[in-house]
Amino acid sequence: MNAGNTRRWSALALLCVAGFMVILDAQIVLLALPSITRGLGLSADGAQWVMSAYLLTFGGLLLLGGRTADLLGRRRVFMTGTFLFGLSSLLCGCAWNAGVLIAARAVQGVSAAVMAPSALSLLVDTFEEGHDRNKALAIWSGSGGFGATAALLIGGPLTDVLGWQWVFFLNVPVALLLLTLSPLLLRESRTGTRSRAYDPAGALTVTAALVACVYAVVEAPRAGWLSARTTGLLAAAVLLTALFIRVEARSTAPLVPLRLLRARTVSGGNLVVFLLGATAFGMSYTLSQYGQGVLGYSPLQFGLANVVMPAGAVLGSYAGQALVTRIGARPVAVGGLALVGAGSLLLAGVPVDGAFVRDLLPGLLLFGPGLGACAVAGSIAALTGVGERESGVASGINTAAFQIGGAFGVAVVTSVALSHGGAPERLAALTEGYRSAFTACAALAAAGLACALVLLRRPRGREPQLVSSAGATRRRGTAVRRDAPLLRPVRRPD
Repeated sequence: MNAGNTRRWSALALLCVAGFMVILDAQIVLLALPSITRGLGLSADGAQWVMSAYLLTFGGLLLLGGRTADLLGRRRVFMTGTFLFGLSSLLCGCAWNAGVLIAARAVQGVSAAVMAPSALSLLVDTFEEGHDRNKALAIWSGSGGFGATAALLIGGPLTDVLGWQWVFFLNVPVALLLLTLSPLLLRESRTGTRSRAYDPAGALTVTAALVACVYAVVEAPRAGWLSARTTGLLAAAVLLTALFIRVEARSTAPLVPLRLLRARTVSGGNLVVFLLGATAFGMSYTLSQYGQGVLGYSPLQFGLANVVMPAGAVLGSYAGQALVTRIGARPVAVGGLALVGAGSLLLAGVPVDGAFVRDLLPGLLLFGPGLGACAVAGSIAALTGVGERESGVASGINTAAFQIGGAFGVAVVTSVALSHGGAPERLAALTEGYRSAFTACAALAAAGLACALVLLRRPRGREPQLVSSAGATRRRGTAVRRDAPLLRPVRRPD
């Protein structure tokens, strides 16, 4: 392996560590929340906002973070976000009251919204489309999948042995390491200087729409899905989205070029990733509640027992990228979601007196590889044909799809479990609620499978001609108009 290749794969390792930490931080607080509540004297509403403050700013600002990376420089924005992530994590660990912690968590979400899309955009810029990029995306997806479940393994020991502050202090040395290595391993890239224009109206409307949507979803289990607050916020999100589309159609420098959303593989890939995130986060949350609330596992015991799922996700990612290269994204996404759905259905039969090997392991053995395979297939589909100018915002859309899907999934399973369960002291009623929640996860996976079948298929007899947004085809040197469609169908050679 030559020096250039070594540097590329070293850069990938650095970016995967950043992505892992961002995903980990969204989940690791779950296990520390009881200790935080006792330590700072939080109310039930205050404890919920330790989670919600991060999700709101993270999910709401991802598109803006991705576009900012395109315009100001992806490495520069990544390093700025990393510095802010480390600083806000330090403040979280040193928080002396609930208000400081919640404010620091909101800033932490802002930094994550800058880090995640710029990291994925740097990955796309580092690896050319094809086998190497597919392999890199598989490793990225595997690290994200591991981060989503490793919180159960890491959060328990840190909280039990060192105190809840260390779930935040853990980020500080990692951020320092990333800041030290980034100038050495990452090359700077940005959109051409002629296009460095901002779209403040688009940024304002899409950010407001995402914040309204995430807030409605996060609060829905407590307020009620049909309550005036939830329906009002969702209606506001829809109206703001419509306004955003109108603004983008008229803008000379749109935040999100609408041709990105018109490309079926891009929109289909992101919808599949959204529903996969809903299933994965919903299942992980329900599994944690069942394992600790019904079976009586400690956080450490439960995390060690469930290491099989993130390991399976990593293996599924590797297998998925190899299969996507050979047979395309659609069959891999369909197969992965079928495994995820089947694993959820197996878990939907858990009993009150369950045992890990008998009742949980079979479902996890299916769910993990399916999660990894579908994540990489959805990401490859969502980023296929995206030119360098839009790689940041396209990465922001892809990351936002998974994160907002995760918030949606947790809200759905929480609502289902509460409506079908009973009093916490009655384990039988509690277990019935968790069974219904696992069934809801299977339904989300089925919806994702249907989307993959319909939206990821290619027109018969044609193949997409990849066109960079800078104005030239990738496969042929023919110049095209800058406003040409992202994917141009051309007839297959006889």
